[in-house]
Amino acid sequence: MAYKYNKRKKKQREPLDIDPRALDYKNLQIVRRVISNYAKILPAKRLGTDAKTQRKLAQAVKRARYMALIPYVRR
Repeated sequence: MAYKYNKRKKKQREPLDIDPRALDYKNLQIVRRVISNYAKILPAKRLGTDAKTQRKLAQAVKRARYMALIPYVRR
């Protein structure tokens, strides 16, 4: 007897249209879009970014946190 597994369809997300040259810790519109409700950096798979852009995003978020433009944690 062959078992059939319930294959769920993965949600397709719109890739985040971010110009890598516009990534900066001072651009808070982009920085706030890439962090979760718990102030964590969202993964590249969820954002639809490539590895190079994801590294730049992470660096921008970390710099914005250090400069106190965004919080480290949300409660």
